[in-house]
Amino acid sequence: MKNNDPYAALRFREFNIFLLVRFAMVFAWSMQFVVIEWEVYSLTKDPLSLGIIGLMEVIPAVGLALFAGHVVDQKEKRGLLLWCILGFSVVSLGLFLITWPEVVGDLSTQSVLYSIYALVFLGGVVRAFIGPTIFSLFSLLIPKKIYPNAATWSSSVWQMGTVVGPAIAGLSIHWIGVHWSMCFVFFCSLVAVIALTSIPKKPILNPKLGEPVLKSLKEGVKFVLSTKIILGAISLDMIAVLFGGAVALLPIFAQDILKVGPEGFGVLRAAPAVGALLIMFTSAYFPLNKNAGLKLLGAIFGFGVCIIVFGLSTWFWISVIALFLSGVTDGISMIIRQTILQLRTPDHMRGRVASVNSMFVGSSNELGAFESGLTAKWMGTVTAVVFGGSMTLLTVVFTGAISPAFRKLDLRKDIEAYERDEQST
Repeated sequence: MKNNDPYAALRFREFNIFLLVRFAMVFAWSMQFVVIEWEVYSLTKDPLSLGIIGLMEVIPAVGLALFAGHVVDQKEKRGLLLWCILGFSVVSLGLFLITWPEVVGDLSTQSVLYSIYALVFLGGVVRAFIGPTIFSLFSLLIPKKIYPNAATWSSSVWQMGTVVGPAIAGLSIHWIGVHWSMCFVFFCSLVAVIALTSIPKKPILNPKLGEPVLKSLKEGVKFVLSTKIILGAISLDMIAVLFGGAVALLPIFAQDILKVGPEGFGVLRAAPAVGALLIMFTSAYFPLNKNAGLKLLGAIFGFGVCIIVFGLSTWFWISVIALFLSGVTDGISMIIRQTILQLRTPDHMRGRVASVNSMFVGSSNELGAFESGLTAKWMGTVTAVVFGGSMTLLTVVFTGAISPAFRKLDLRKDIEAYERDEQST
């Protein structure tokens, strides 16, 4: 296989199927979240209700994360992912039914709202397991030496789903309404189930099968806390996402500030993912492994600046450009962070490390949504977004100042070590 082959990971059939499954799920999840955001804000006209959506998902996702990591490391990955997707299908079907006027009948707005929150909570339970399972299955489909290239394509597909999902959500709300939009989400989850059955079951690489839960969880947390580079990458991204969660307030910007309706809402939601997708395809040809630490710090600093510009803008296209550039910087951050996790995590601990990562970073999206909704309630929408972007900038400056090892991080040595190991075997 050629060195620096931008399509190295795509030469493995099972990895291509994995990408299809991941796209279908990310597309469905992104579309579902946007549709529910729109429906909930339409029902309540309260910014705090948008934050509660995130809170309902993050409570089970964080509460079960460590246990989920233990389960993932003990179980066969493909089968477990299949059960996760079926769980998501149940949630989507429930949201389809609760937004169906003929089924809902004379239910009060409050009852519909609480039902939506309950289903989102159930989705959070599924999410606690699906992230670590995908992370662990990923490593079983391709050789270690091409993890960086595979991480780029996997992240690109993730971003593609987050581009198309919100855009289609905005259009489908306008064309066919919330109810039939949720029907389409349910259909996408079934596509993922069918595709996943084409991947055979994989071996369980954990040498400590049957290990007590508490001992297993302690070992996973200890590994993350003692591995400074992993801890630094996770923590930095968590703070940036937590305080830079302006996306949660987009229904307010679309309806009340920019006044662009559901079509403009879909464009605003898609703009960050378009930027991230662009940088991810570019990085397949120009890897980000050299000076990875400095690039990660610079990317998150740029992300904070873009969030501030978006918050202050009252012009639709300036807002779109600011969100697009926030996606570019966030894409750089995601690729570097995923590459660090894949290269520095032992095979038998991938589920637990991914769970800790989901507690820090994955769930910070929802905590960021709650923080944004709460600060918008207290400070006003624009002030809340500018405050979040400013906190992101301060976090980057602080991290860069106290961590010279992180500033010097270079991932090329890790990749060269894997190549030597493969040649020796």
